[in-house]
Amino acid sequence: MNIVDQIKQETKQHVNRAAVIEGNRRITYGELLTAADQFAAFLHQKGVEQYDRIGLLCDDSPEYIMVSLAILSLSAVIVPISPEQTSEEIDTVIERIDLNFLIADAKLRSGEYQDTIQPNDFIKKELVFFERRKKQNHEPEYSLLNPAFIRFSSGTTGISKGVVLSHEAILERTDAANKGLRITSHDIVLWVLSMSYHFVVTILLFLRRAATIVLCTSRFPDLFIEGIVQYHGTFLYASPFHYDLLTTTDAIESDALRHVRLAISTAMKLPEKTAEAFFSRFGLELTEAYGIIEVGLPFIKLSGNKEKRGSVGKILPDFTVRLLNPDENGVGEIHIQGKGMLDAYYSPWQGREQILSDGWFKTGDLGKIDSDGFLFIVGRDKNVINFAGMKVFPEEIESVLKQHPFVKESRVHGTPHPQYGQLPVATIVLNTGIHDSIVDDLRRFCYHRLAQYKVPKEFIFTDRLLKTASGKIKR
Repeated sequence: MNIVDQIKQETKQHVNRAAVIEGNRRITYGELLTAADQFAAFLHQKGVEQYDRIGLLCDDSPEYIMVSLAILSLSAVIVPISPEQTSEEIDTVIERIDLNFLIADAKLRSGEYQDTIQPNDFIKKELVFFERRKKQNHEPEYSLLNPAFIRFSSGTTGISKGVVLSHEAILERTDAANKGLRITSHDIVLWVLSMSYHFVVTILLFLRRAATIVLCTSRFPDLFIEGIVQYHGTFLYASPFHYDLLTTTDAIESDALRHVRLAISTAMKLPEKTAEAFFSRFGLELTEAYGIIEVGLPFIKLSGNKEKRGSVGKILPDFTVRLLNPDENGVGEIHIQGKGMLDAYYSPWQGREQILSDGWFKTGDLGKIDSDGFLFIVGRDKNVINFAGMKVFPEEIESVLKQHPFVKESRVHGTPHPQYGQLPVATIVLNTGIHDSIVDDLRRFCYHRLAQYKVPKEFIFTDRLLKTASGKIKR
């Protein structure tokens, strides 16, 4: 089974329909799939084989989609790498996932490379193609999974891993998500999120249903506003940050969203203030969704009832939810099972049976379910910080701060912010004799070693950090 074969089959009646639009570029489904086939032929010529792991370092663009489809069509495996990551973070992904190849925008990666992919009729970016020798043999179970996608992340324990999804899992979770999203070939999707973090359930589902994807990430917010006004988008998939912008801009009228049938808010909790401001201006209730890379998109709040604001909705038909160890208020640990669950963690390797408990995935979130079946997420039992929809792990930042010669120890936590969700803040104990005038130096130190969004937005200095009886820093 192959997801690209499925896309070809499901879009064969729509070859002349626009698949991707970016500014003045309009690419039909026929052109998109032809470009993917041509690029797949190039990759095959360069030695790409089934199950090879290929890092993709590229800005959101038609090229990102074309290259992704080419990789998947060969039954090779995509490892997305965000352009926002530093060189050190990119090197970590390359080593930990043990990439066989790397495809990168020439503007984002320099050095010795095997080949330059010159722009052509379809590929407008200059891409570079790196080949590297893999250092180890993969787990025997890996090739049996029919892997398609590995999403690298760092856990709250500081242990890195890569979520492995098979072609079968992707097909299952896109089908499951569409029981709520109901994407069709009549939809015009306005896209503002990062494909490095949001691709499997969304972009691949939109392509399967022959929808038109209008890319609005470059020249933001101009292309986003243009997509609303010129293309009459019917489906918005964005974060509260983007909806905040729409409520305050003077560039669109209050009836500009009259064509929108569904406006999904994802990536971070939707503040009540944002939901109310958006409804007051446009008369459209935002739809909060709850996505998990290991699970898919199990919850979507499809009710337009204002009383259900703060909820991520009811669980979709192909999933089941349970709350473990609920307290007196009904708040418990959220566990989910259903179709399209992850197949493994790559580094260190863990199979599905090791990860799931009798088929259940522990999300790390705490929630309660009301009498109508709506789930409300009330907190996390992890320490993860959610900055504008991107996850920031305190231990990763603390590890970097520990490398600074003036830092004795640190604790990083998130502080609430009305626009960005949470901001990372570092509380630091300095070595003896060091003064807190080193803030600028600490900030520069972090910027060289961390993606910009991970750098603490505030540095607080203290004489000591509270610790548990076992000597661990209290969170």
